Amino acid sequence: MGRGPVGAPALVKYNNKSISAITEIGAGAKDSMVLIKTETASSDSTIEFVNGSDDVVLDSTYPIYLFKYMSVHPSGDGAELQVGFRDGSSAYDATKTTTFFMAQHSEAAADSFGYETGFDLAQGTGFQYLNRNTGNDNDQATSGELWLFSPSNTTFVKHFFGRSNTIMSSDKQEDGYVAGYCNVTAAIDAVQFKFASGNIDAGTFKLYGIKDS
Repeated sequence: MGRGPVGAPALVKYNNKSISAITEIGAGAKDSMVLIKTETASSDSTIEFVNGSDDVVLDSTYPIYLFKYMSVHPSGDGAELQVGFRDGSSAYDATKTTTFFMAQHSEAAADSFGYETGFDLAQGTGFQYLNRNTGNDNDQATSGELWLFSPSNTTFVKHFFGRSNTIMSSDKQEDGYVAGYCNVTAAIDAVQFKFASGNIDAGTFKLYGIKDS
């Protein structure tokens, strides 16, 4: 341990280098995660991130893309947030195989954990569920993140996984997990979020690009 000025806490030193000497975070650490786009929902049917549109980048610029959604509130009670991937056409129907499982705890202290077969896909072209039964009371919503890897790769499948935290219409808290892949060789050039029914009453969606070095 080193000594600072009188009245100041002691400084930790490693190899005779004081933490007080650090003036700036290295560029590699500081710039590895780049905010690309923020979308704020207000009674929208969908939220889209389309490569090359409205300042969105979703191509080979970054090997990893991260979507974050915060306090997403449905217009109707018990709605599920979903995601779709576009692979070059105008439809968000890229073929997917996925898994979905959850851990749940209620205000009455009841709990459950399990695999949800009704919320996965097996070579399906429909939208993938990200959560279950979002409540639309003022104190209910869903927040989470979705990771997408190498969307512009035209040789291999496109892996993704996500996690959500939801206050459900039944006053339960649920931690949901989804993982899978788009089983296409075409590039994924757009991602769309929507509720299975009703509109996105409110919420914030952010897209980040993540560098690998």
